[in-house]
Amino acid sequence: MAGTDEADTGVEHAVIAHYRLADAGFGDPTQREAVRQAQSLLTEAIEQADVGEFDGNEYGGGEVALYAYGSDADALFAVMAPILNDLPFRPAHVVLRYGSADDASAAEHRVDL
Repeated sequence: MAGTDEADTGVEHAVIAHYRLADAGFGDPTQREAVRQAQSLLTEAIEQADVGEFDGNEYGGGEVALYAYGSDADALFAVMAPILNDLPFRPAHVVLRYGSADDASAAEHRVDL
């Protein structure tokens, strides 16, 4: 087949989930434990589906962001969505980025949870 697809060009998509926590810092211990459990489930689900990798979290300013990367943001989000929806913190949203972080023209799609 002629041409190349995104996997061949090394384009990396991202799924970044953002959750508001209970306080202006790093959330309460119960919230941090829920995030740890979700991370374990996300890592396992993403690896089993072979759609990318879970890359970790970032806490601060009363929020936590969870990061995952793969060659197809839609496929990655499809695997992650049930676990992300189970986290009870709101407001929350997910950004699907269709391109690398250094590509200012990469399309993004926001999904509110």
